[in-house]
Amino acid sequence: MAKLILAHDLGTTGNKATLFDENGCLIASDFFGYETYFPDSLSVEQNPEDYWEAVTISTRRLIEKSGFNPEEIAVVSFSGQMMGALPIGADGKPLYRILIWADRRGVKEVNWVKEKITEDQIYEITGHRLSPNYSMAKILWLKNNQPEVYKNTKYFLMAKDYIVYRLTGNYASDYSDASGTNLFDLVKESWSDEILDAVQIDPTKLPPLYSSSEVVGEITSEAAIDIGLVPGTPVVIGGGDGPCAAAGAGVVREGQAYNYLGSSSWIALASKSPFYDEGKRNFTFHHLPKGVFMPTGTMQAAGGSYQWCRDAICEREKALANELGLSPYDLMNLEASKIPAGSENLLFLPYLLGERAPWWNPHARGTFIGLTACHRKPHLIRAVLEGVSFNLRIILDAFREQGIKIENIRIIGGGARGTFWAQILSSMFNIEILRPKYLEEATSLGAAIAGGVGVGIFPNFDVAEKLIEIRDYYQPISEDVETYNQLYPVFIQAYQSLVQVFEHL
Repeated sequence: MAKLILAHDLGTTGNKATLFDENGCLIASDFFGYETYFPDSLSVEQNPEDYWEAVTISTRRLIEKSGFNPEEIAVVSFSGQMMGALPIGADGKPLYRILIWADRRGVKEVNWVKEKITEDQIYEITGHRLSPNYSMAKILWLKNNQPEVYKNTKYFLMAKDYIVYRLTGNYASDYSDASGTNLFDLVKESWSDEILDAVQIDPTKLPPLYSSSEVVGEITSEAAIDIGLVPGTPVVIGGGDGPCAAAGAGVVREGQAYNYLGSSSWIALASKSPFYDEGKRNFTFHHLPKGVFMPTGTMQAAGGSYQWCRDAICEREKALANELGLSPYDLMNLEASKIPAGSENLLFLPYLLGERAPWWNPHARGTFIGLTACHRKPHLIRAVLEGVSFNLRIILDAFREQGIKIENIRIIGGGARGTFWAQILSSMFNIEILRPKYLEEATSLGAAIAGGVGVGIFPNFDVAEKLIEIRDYYQPISEDVETYNQLYPVFIQAYQSLVQVFEHL
């Protein structure tokens, strides 16, 4: 019996194809990039045909480098970027480029929706704030500005859903991806009739929904020729990239949490019920398992702040790292580690791109506060990491304030490679930090687990805890915990004191 699992992760910059065995071990991977288009300052699009090219080419290269036979692949499963809107015609062909998650052109549409249904209703039904980043605003923009496209649309799909259609000829999406649309009823696990009626979107234009581990079709003979797989291979729908990352980090039951550290960063939990925050600081996605949810808080510039630090003030470290064949971040961490926790009372507000959670303020700006003649570059470097970590603590505390108990936090993503930042987070959060074996492949592993559950290789999603190997553990340092506890309210006050300044800027 075939036991290999092929997972595709359709991200923002390209598609990562990965091959896993029945023990969750990564056999091989391949990446194929694609272009992003920016028609104006608010519009962000991609060509769905580029997705198909990326999937077919990366699959063929993956099979070649792995040395395995396509007959050994038991299932194909998916993870994908969320919150998009791709209009598909009755002939299955795209009618417009896909408006991806970063597209914010639907600002006017969001303001119109506020007149039809309250933001509190939207938050209670969907678990999310009303925002132009979600699919609803993009669909409404197409309806208002491309009426023929809207009229002729059979279904609005997500990125991964289009590839599933190309492989199987069937239209489908899943609960987790649907939960990033502003149109999905979290508790009922269905499209929201109340919202669709209020905003006048035709419900028949939204695809059928399935649990993330359901087989939604088989690879057709025509698709098999393009992709190099065996006709009849089962295809599991998979899920959105955030929920897939949670499963790939082993976060599938209540009490577990993970922190993704990339250009942006988020903290997410597994929960038996949606999480509603009075201040709407956080939001809730549907998780991969049916009846499980993923409360989340996302900040804009996490690793992005450290990248800015590298490019803006660490040219010497970049040049030296290049000579030594090292990452400049290793040298930056080494310098920052010589400075005590708290950076000798130097604070950094990491709002280089405005901020989502917890402030939801697009006007917020990055700021150093407390500079003195005693501070040097290593202080600045450490303050940047600590500033990002302070903001993540606010997100975490929004959950803790509601009595949610968290056992530990697993870190994944590119930023999780550094031991120094992991230790800062442990002391900042005053909790044990766990670092799994797979950091940047966690999302792919989550998609693979969904595929394995779908075809019976794994009994259920609980297997994620057994498959994920924890490589490193970090414990809080008591003196650093005390320092961060003293500076934490000052960090919050610093932001609040500058809100009007940010508005003027």
